[in-house]
Amino acid sequence: MTESTTAPPPANTAESSGIAVLDKAFSLLAAFGPDDGRLTLTELSRRTGLYKSTALRLLGALEHGGFIRKLPDGQYSMGPQPLRLASIYQRSFQVGHVIEPLLKQLSAATGETASFYVRQDDKRIALFRAEPARSVRASVQIGQEYAVAQGASGKVLLAFSASPPRGYEGIREQLWAVSYGERDPETASAAAPVFGVNGELQGALTVSGPRARLEPSDAMLAACRQVLETARDATSALGGSTARYQQGLEQLTMERWKDRVA
Repeated sequence: MTESTTAPPPANTAESSGIAVLDKAFSLLAAFGPDDGRLTLTELSRRTGLYKSTALRLLGALEHGGFIRKLPDGQYSMGPQPLRLASIYQRSFQVGHVIEPLLKQLSAATGETASFYVRQDDKRIALFRAEPARSVRASVQIGQEYAVAQGASGKVLLAFSASPPRGYEGIREQLWAVSYGERDPETASAAAPVFGVNGELQGALTVSGPRARLEPSDAMLAACRQVLETARDATSALGGSTARYQQGLEQLTMERWKDRVA
């Protein structure tokens, strides 16, 4: 007697199809950039590579869920749901009650924009921000994604990641990083890490402003000191150890500064 064999059951086409639909819907949401208040169906189709008929069907579902709004002129804009989810996302980090007041103090003390970044894969996201009253300042948009390999905050997030790239040992030792015109040629920044109760990285605290104001050595040195002090205070409030910050602050002298940035 021979044992009959049967072919393996086909893949769950319903499940795989559902995932594909979700991917396409997410691509429509991702098609909106920071400066896109509204987009036409034609432009959304072009940016996502979806047929207009497919995009139209998915936009209808997204509109029903509150993620997309269809405007009277037929164009599309973001709906209210992403804002609600963004608020939940911020609260999920459970650091806002500590970080936001400190950012306001840091911005007032430096006269520059103070921000708090977290890492998401190969991006860094501005989770909180405080801006000065002065008209000429660095612009940072909450929720906007920036390349993690650029900017002082990106350097800090990379340096204190689980597998830091080579060349970031100095930042891990000194607890600060600086950037001159990497993301924006006219902007400079300084950043320091914030740690939690178990020493885990919570994010990067950053001061950014016009390069003309921050590029002089004394100005950037002062910014680094203020960022380090604020990051220390944030770490302390979150239950983390602040011992390493004192060593970093002691190294922030003009003589050592010139040696490190030379």
